[in-house]
Amino acid sequence: MEKQNKPIIEIKNVSYRYEKEDVLENINLTIQEGVFLGIVGPNGSGKSTLLKLVLGLLKLQKGEIQLFGQDIYRFKDWHHIGFVSQKANSFNTGFPATVYEVVSSGLTKKLGLFKFMKKEDHHKVTKAIESVDLLAFKDKNIGELSGGQQQRVFIARALVSDPKLMILDEPTVGVDAQNVQSFYGMLDKLNKQLGISLLLVTHDIGAISDKITHVACLNKHLHFHGKTEEFEELKKNDMSAIYGHDIQILTHDHEHHYHHHGGTV
Repeated sequence: MEKQNKPIIEIKNVSYRYEKEDVLENINLTIQEGVFLGIVGPNGSGKSTLLKLVLGLLKLQKGEIQLFGQDIYRFKDWHHIGFVSQKANSFNTGFPATVYEVVSSGLTKKLGLFKFMKKEDHHKVTKAIESVDLLAFKDKNIGELSGGQQQRVFIARALVSDPKLMILDEPTVGVDAQNVQSFYGMLDKLNKQLGISLLLVTHDIGAISDKITHVACLNKHLHFHGKTEEFEELKKNDMSAIYGHDIQILTHDHEHHYHHHGGTV
């Protein structure tokens, strides 16, 4: 029997609208400690809005969100949550900072800007770089790295503040197909070995890795939430049940696209 972990995020009856358009309708989602959850849905399905609500970047209009058992309005321990946005490929080759310096900058909140790093802080930075398999690159300029490697640097930067939960927004954008697998392997290690709960957001339904333990399918409503193998079963049998309309999955050259009503989403 699986041990019952505590919920780290509880989303209850959450709806959100921009002017006249409803983007989220009555979302109820409980995310347990220790999971590696993929939130999937087409572009415009409300994923970004849900992320912003969970991160406190948007004000709730309807419903409630609890983080680590606390109402979001009372929640103060934001250092428990690491957030990595879509930053891959955003550095030009001349950007004057090494991998080590970028990862160290994740400590400035804790240290204050002008304090010198202690020995244990250096150790923390090195350990974070090692966790994302980039130790050999620590003195390299971040602009010289590939998109996937840059994304790993930002994950390491979030790791130095010892988060319990890491939220990743479209992390495989800018990672070429052959490196996606090792990228998921690295995330799997953070989840299993370091015990960090992971929440990964993607519009690419076909890219759900077997390393992801649970899937939540969003398209204005929550259409599915369960274990990855249940999702794979549903995907094989009846994709329209997930999104409420017909979708065909086209697979070619390790890339996945899905269409509805004749247009790519």
